[in-house]
Amino acid sequence: MVRVELTTRLSGRGRKVAWIGAALLCLLSTPAPAQPRTLPLAGFQPTMADVPPGVDHGNSGDDLPEQFQRRAVFYRSQHPVGTIIIDTAERHLYLIESETRALRYGIGVGREGFSWAGLSSISHKVEWPEWHAPPELLALNPALPRLIPGGPGNPLGARAMSLGNTAYRIHGTNAPETIGQALLWGCFRLANEDVIDLYDRVAIGTRVIVRQN
Repeated sequence: MVRVELTTRLSGRGRKVAWIGAALLCLLSTPAPAQPRTLPLAGFQPTMADVPPGVDHGNSGDDLPEQFQRRAVFYRSQHPVGTIIIDTAERHLYLIESETRALRYGIGVGREGFSWAGLSSISHKVEWPEWHAPPELLALNPALPRLIPGGPGNPLGARAMSLGNTAYRIHGTNAPETIGQALLWGCFRLANEDVIDLYDRVAIGTRVIVRQN
């Protein structure tokens, strides 16, 4: 009788240990939120040369091809309202408005934008940001200005929104003709009137998902 009771207790304890182990395994196997990850640049090919810093080609996106003009579109998504989804292959940025609707913006994507994907958030917003010449660009052209104050002709355009604690940004451009293109420099650019519109719609902390396909 004692042996049977002891065996039953041990069996119950074993089941409890097995259940706890299974629960821990389930927790450990749950996918963690996607974080920005570095991607190879082997497939990156610029489609046009960028406009030199300081040259102002305008703020308007009115002359953009229809597919890159700002508009509300049908877009099925399970992400929360207010989420930004950047599709670098499409050259589009989507601001989720409902499960089936988004505001779509055309974007230009620089080499840095092609080099990562994942989940981030807007950590900082600034109007008419200063532009500091990247060392790589100065190495190619030492005559470039080291600093361009915010205003017309600034390569970052009218607004900039930093992503997490990285150097990546969603920003405007002094050259709306580069929207829809792959450029050697920069991250994710919108025509100035579009980046102003987006800037006014989102807050610090807004989730940003970057997709490569």
